[in-house]
Amino acid sequence: MLTTLTLFTLQPNQKRWGLAQMGTSPPQLQKVSGLRFFKLAGSGNANGFGLWPNLHRYGFMAVWDSAAAAAAFFQEHALWQEYRQRSVETWTLDLAPLKSHGLWDGTNPFDYETPDLAPADNAPVAVLTRASIRWQKTWRFWQYVAPTSAAVAHADGVRAAIGLGELPIIRQATFSVWESAQKMQQYAYRDATHREVIKLTRQEKWYGEELFARFQVLRSEGTLDGKNPLDMPEVAPPA
Repeated sequence: MLTTLTLFTLQPNQKRWGLAQMGTSPPQLQKVSGLRFFKLAGSGNANGFGLWPNLHRYGFMAVWDSAAAAAAFFQEHALWQEYRQRSVETWTLDLAPLKSHGLWDGTNPFDYETPDLAPADNAPVAVLTRASIRWQKTWRFWQYVAPTSAAVAHADGVRAAIGLGELPIIRQATFSVWESAQKMQQYAYRDATHREVIKLTRQEKWYGEELFARFQVLRSEGTLDGKNPLDMPEVAPPA
């Protein structure tokens, strides 16, 4: 199995088309061979962490039966070819889950083993935090979590960070890519504001559902804002 995350930036005149795909693409994606889980997500301004939407940048997260199934989709499927033609750039990461707990729409899509993977201490890692926010807690969430998540983009060791959302305001995710697990852990355990927000989410029960996942980055292809955030050699994905 293989997990992928793609961020694509649409051409300036494709905003209407991109917004429409949030409704029209899922029925087509449900028919893709080898695609066992997927989510399309929009992003906000301020690198994805703002309340106002960024109608040019979207994310596509997927779990595949195999690396071959993922490659066939990205190289050959008509829907994805249209995405590429309408985008100014795309950035795709191949990911292998190292740790995952919680639920996403009632399931944990990243709860699978990668027996052939040998985690390396100095290898890039990616972190996904995703939550469905209780309506009565949205103000508290955006007061505390949004600024804290945005600050991750400037943390030592971060190569890229973006806020993504399935639905505005209430179904939000943060995806970040780090130089190494050590850099990520230093931030998670030493940043006082980050620790305080985690404490508040537990005490005040902000989330109706949440998921945390950590991945090893196997491959980084394409560009984000004109460059590849991870200029790294390719690691063979698990079969």
